[in-house]
Amino acid sequence: MDATQIVASNMGLLDLLHRRPRAGPIPRTEPGGIVAPPPGPEHPSVDPGIAACTVDELLASEAELLQRFKYCYGCDGETFERDIVEPIRRYAGYVNLLPATADNYFCGAGGLFRLGLEVAFFGLQGTDAHIVSGRATISVRKDLEPRWRRATFLAGLCSELHRTLCAATVMDEQGDEWPAYLMPLTTWLARRKARRFFVRWIANAPESRGLSLFALPHIVSPESMQELAAANHVVVPQMLASITGIPLLHEQSILIELVKRSAALVIDRDLAASAHRYGRPILGAHIERYLLDAMRQLIAAHPAWSPNTERSRVWLGAEGLFIVWPNAAAEIRKVLEDDELRGIPKAPETIVEILTAAGVLMSPPPGVTNWSILPPGSSTALEAVRLMSPDILLTGQARPVEPLPQSLLARSSPTPARAHTTAAQVAAGAAPAAAETRAPAPPRPGVDEVAGAPYPGQRAEPEHDPTSRRALDPQTPLDFGGNPDAGSAAPSSPSELDASVPQHLASPPPTTPPSPPRRFALNAPLRLVPQVRQALQAAIESMNADPRAAVAVTVGAGVFVPLSHFKSCSVDVNVALRALVEVDLLVGTKDRRPRTYQHDIGGQEQAGVIVKPGHIHGLDLSDFQATA
Repeated sequence: MDATQIVASNMGLLDLLHRRPRAGPIPRTEPGGIVAPPPGPEHPSVDPGIAACTVDELLASEAELLQRFKYCYGCDGETFERDIVEPIRRYAGYVNLLPATADNYFCGAGGLFRLGLEVAFFGLQGTDAHIVSGRATISVRKDLEPRWRRATFLAGLCSELHRTLCAATVMDEQGDEWPAYLMPLTTWLARRKARRFFVRWIANAPESRGLSLFALPHIVSPESMQELAAANHVVVPQMLASITGIPLLHEQSILIELVKRSAALVIDRDLAASAHRYGRPILGAHIERYLLDAMRQLIAAHPAWSPNTERSRVWLGAEGLFIVWPNAAAEIRKVLEDDELRGIPKAPETIVEILTAAGVLMSPPPGVTNWSILPPGSSTALEAVRLMSPDILLTGQARPVEPLPQSLLARSSPTPARAHTTAAQVAAGAAPAAAETRAPAPPRPGVDEVAGAPYPGQRAEPEHDPTSRRALDPQTPLDFGGNPDAGSAAPSSPSELDASVPQHLASPPPTTPPSPPRRFALNAPLRLVPQVRQALQAAIESMNADPRAAVAVTVGAGVFVPLSHFKSCSVDVNVALRALVEVDLLVGTKDRRPRTYQHDIGGQEQAGVIVKPGHIHGLDLSDFQATA
């Protein structure tokens, strides 16, 4: 091998050793304009946050959809820029790359922006197939139609705007929180010179759609609102009713129906297209609002849903609001099918599951699927679902509904082996006796003892002295059907025995079934903080189980709940006290300051609060002391 070959061989070896690695795949751009992070651990130990994005980058990522907006709106460039592009720019600046949900539909970065755009587009597209203000003259309709189309677009764009104010908090890298009521997210990030932001989702946050009104001025300028309201008094109210989720009763609105239908379509498509969600569907994530809207429509317009009328589906009594089920499910489904909403469940059981998970319905007692009610005029008990509060459906109704004075719950006969708590025990906070079985009734001389057969409800057992029966329960008197003072003396001979037994005792008399045990449930205002409501409801529900394991106990003034229970439910005690005082649930509050009490629970002295008995279903208010 000559020198030239040796040099070439060495250069080839050096090239092999110093060869640069082959370039990897180019990072793809997500729909929201985000560069995908480099490969790494699937679950990082630290929240990486979301990279901030400019408004121009957001609009560039949705250029194709903006072009479809232009074709759909059909106007000159200046009008399109003013009516469509400008609100979209303001919306993009307000939400930036916020996700719409934590782990559900449109949960990726930029999901809220994409969700608003798609709902707005399909709503705007739907206006081409409808005639709005059909009863007006042609000239009036000509003036109103552009305003209706623009209002439908804005209502769809801001349909989920409330999520920025009630579902999550946004912080920058220094931990400062975004003041969502004061300025758009993009403006705040620019002032803070923050390159990333972090989202903290609020657990069990209630859907407060009315909060959208406080963010709406950041999206729709006052000049645009004035243009929509010019020469009419219907466009702006209908648009705001759609955004806040509070429709105007007795007034049909095509705008509201279009936005509602578009949102259901868009969300259903995203859920079906999200491959990472296959195998673990999230039940009824967006359906409860449509189910409630359908029930409100039925109560307002359907004769069979008029509360407390003959053969009605809806009954309001002392225990709360009940809806006959599953009879009502078919009518709810019919309303939703007429609205052409996507993703609506068919089975009544699924509807109940969705509404129960959303906190609309109260779970029935263990062992049964529905509540049993006995409305006036009904000879048989009906199955029904029970709402957490009647205000969920009856607020805003034109005709006020008065609750029935009598109880609606059907009284089923419990088993004889069930203990009962007397009114005195409830008032004193005493638990039932440890023995859960009632002492068996005494035998009747000459009937059960002579025949040698067990009396009704008695288990066959060896003979023993009658005084041992008295030892079972000293408070249970022996009833031999004769003189109560006879004691336990038995006849001394068969002839005396026959003479001592009246004729009417030859066959067992009919027995009256005992009254069913009380069931306790919380009846708190809707504005109570959800976390505090759940913790307090769990404490009240524990009174229906083993008394020795109950968290809450009755005292002279109400129901005592220890503060340690709120800590065990991960609820801050100060937050719980403040929330309970605001809805006036506690005994002894003065100047909006809660008062705590000491009570013995399980042999330990604990600090706690006393809930007013009027907020607990199942308590007899006459058993308690009058409190302020």
